[in-house]
Amino acid sequence: MKAVVLAAGEGTRLRPLTEDKPKGMVEVDDKPILTHCFDQLVSLGADELIVVVGYLKEKIIDHYGDEYEGVPITYSHQREQQGLAHALLTVEEHIDDDFMLILGDNVFQANLEDVVRRQQEDRADAAFLVEEVPWDEADRYGVCDTNKFGEITDVVEKPDDPPSNLVMTGFYTFTPAIFHACHLVQPSNRGEYEISEAIDLLIQSGRTIDAIGLEGWRIDVGYPEDRDEAEERLQKESPRP
Repeated sequence: MKAVVLAAGEGTRLRPLTEDKPKGMVEVDDKPILTHCFDQLVSLGADELIVVVGYLKEKIIDHYGDEYEGVPITYSHQREQQGLAHALLTVEEHIDDDFMLILGDNVFQANLEDVVRRQQEDRADAAFLVEEVPWDEADRYGVCDTNKFGEITDVVEKPDDPPSNLVMTGFYTFTPAIFHACHLVQPSNRGEYEISEAIDLLIQSGRTIDAIGLEGWRIDVGYPEDRDEAEERLQKESPRP
């Protein structure tokens, strides 16, 4: 299964850490965030890494080259950062089967394998990790509603009045049907093409989207304090001699 890594972002909220490097190259526990992502994708059986680059893309390309741990890397350029659905469309020509998608600014210590396993069961068109967050934080995320079978019935991006406190994390699996949905997405109020809108279009068309509850933790490294928290957690779980 191929794996797509979205790593085009500028990371303005992470400054000064991103003044001379893209967000994915910010180090957490002495390794770039992207290295943490690549390690997990390789362990999940990824047979190709397709990395969407943009801001200071040469820093990523020069660092990783054309393979990682024996797995080939293909780079795709997102010239303007116009949202995750827009970024995903840049890799459409490289995908012809089910694939993994990870946001290249997330650090996971979680049950990603459960998502891949569910996708391989061929009962869903997509699956992704979800987690419960405090209600007062839910409006920062894509918020989900589910039915009694654990299927996603609705997704709303950064709602003013969240319908639940169950939110999407940064790891997904999809069939190529997601690309058709991305083509139909209209810009949001933020002027971006949102992945949550593409997922909602899949749901409206009768596709099955499965929610997998997060076991473990993940941190979206959006601010310097997030980087510090992720580093602290990793060091606590794997203390150095």
